[in-house]
Amino acid sequence: MKHPAFLVACALAAGLFGASGLSPARAEDPTPGVTATEIKLGQNAPYSGPASAYGNIAKAEVAYMQMINDKGGVDGHKINLISLDDGYSPPKTVEVIRKLVEEEQVAALFQTIGTAPNSAIIKYTNMKKVPDIWMGSGSSLLLDHKKYPWSIPFQPSYRVEGSLFAKYILKTKPDAKVAIIYQNDDLGRDYVLGMKDGLGDKYGKIVVKEISYEITDPILDSQVISAKDAGADTILGATTPKFTPLILRKLSDLNWHPLVMIDSNGNSVNPALTAAGLDKAVGVVTAFYLKDVTDPQWKDDPGVKRFMAWLSKYAPNADPSDIMWTYGYNMAQAMVYVLEQCKGDFSRANIMKQATSLNGFASDVMLPGVTADTSPTDYRALKAMRLARFDGKKYELLPE
Repeated sequence: MKHPAFLVACALAAGLFGASGLSPARAEDPTPGVTATEIKLGQNAPYSGPASAYGNIAKAEVAYMQMINDKGGVDGHKINLISLDDGYSPPKTVEVIRKLVEEEQVAALFQTIGTAPNSAIIKYTNMKKVPDIWMGSGSSLLLDHKKYPWSIPFQPSYRVEGSLFAKYILKTKPDAKVAIIYQNDDLGRDYVLGMKDGLGDKYGKIVVKEISYEITDPILDSQVISAKDAGADTILGATTPKFTPLILRKLSDLNWHPLVMIDSNGNSVNPALTAAGLDKAVGVVTAFYLKDVTDPQWKDDPGVKRFMAWLSKYAPNADPSDIMWTYGYNMAQAMVYVLEQCKGDFSRANIMKQATSLNGFASDVMLPGVTADTSPTDYRALKAMRLARFDGKKYELLPE
């Protein structure tokens, strides 16, 4: 079932993008989606389908923009964010993005969610020269500023995260026998590549099985059994939220207790771990760059207090333990920061210029010491993460 479009509101105007030669927008040739009072942004989001847990990301982003609009918008322009359901289906994503660009005439795209969906649209958006700010994917295949100059991610590369897990294994369990259960797309394959980067010539000895699954698979029983039969004592799950509990429940059914590592896409306490049963997730290791806003250590943190106040007012029925709300808040805050840096020059070129000129940006909910930094030749905003272990109630950060 289609989720209705969410509408909110912000601004754009005219500008330069470094030395690209693009000239400021003129009154007779305005930037699409920009008026004297608003700026129109667009995004695809999986409100339905196999990755529907990510729908809360978009809901959070819409709610954040509503807060900004209630405060008067950015430079007197309100943000009209049109968020359309694509069901995490690449063909539907193409249809949705074409509608946003050609019919809705959005000034920019924001947080287009999903690796496979972004892979399907990235050539089109770059051909149209439409900024796609903070793509919702860490795929290294999408990170090419020369090939895709109008598309910029935010979160760390999945490949970098995969290498982080590899280094953890070498440090804490160098004799591990690892099975990688990965989503059979660019998301999952990036973690395999990251493990190869991190393990180097030890990969063939340590990784005893690579096991893929499809986004349409209803269960992962055979994948978990295959990992056990291969003699694994460690599992890396390169998954999205629907599939994490499938792995954890099957491990429990088998009464098998390997070390389990889950990537940042599938690690949420709610819905992923809760769906499995929190007792089945004790000891899971994962990677973070955002604060766990439910962790008591952050209860007096000013940024978390602002997040909780926003959640209470703009999404009162949301569960703060669902990290999708934290993630969406983070991304929306980063988008608004870019627009604020435009200083009234809201051309597409200047939006990209500001997004690729971050210097030490930290949102309310990013971990201390983690900052976003970009340049015209380095679109990787986040380059650091922290490992954490689940204790049955919450994740605890591991020593660096």
